[in-house]
Amino acid sequence: MSTVQYQCAMSLDGFIAGPGGDMQWMHGVDAVPSPLFDGLAARVDVILCGARTYRGDDPNAGTDAEGPFGGTWEGAMVVLSHHADPEPPPGVEFAADLDAAVARSRELAGDGLVAVFGADVARQCLEAGQLDEVLVLVMPVMLGDGVRLLDRPGGEPVRLAVLGAEGLGLHARVVR
Repeated sequence: MSTVQYQCAMSLDGFIAGPGGDMQWMHGVDAVPSPLFDGLAARVDVILCGARTYRGDDPNAGTDAEGPFGGTWEGAMVVLSHHADPEPPPGVEFAADLDAAVARSRELAGDGLVAVFGADVARQCLEAGQLDEVLVLVMPVMLGDGVRLLDRPGGEPVRLAVLGAEGLGLHARVVR
């Protein structure tokens, strides 16, 4: 069975994007090396993301590093959105509801890894009991505002079991 894993880089103060989803904060910020992230793109079978992430701000737009994992990844992508592109690029599919998006992602991944991109989709997966793991790389910057790693005002704490921690990377399993 596939693993659904929320993957992201996060500022020290808990933001994965700046205000409005701005990803330009990543320019000029050097990540502390973490073996947890070595070769990550090669381990991902499918990306599951929301429309804002799919259509959003790529800090490498217009360069050879444009796209997921700095342009090093190719594969299937499932976009959770009520507004599908009329002619999506090859390998990109749209799903209008979370259950369909997760089911299709798991189907495409087989026994592999589904990478969840985007805080809102990750929150929805978590609340639906569909999120298995979290993989976070803490970046040496503080943004002060933006999109939080997890935003659930009034929500219950989410317990995690640490599977690995190296450098500023954390790999954890969601405890159900």
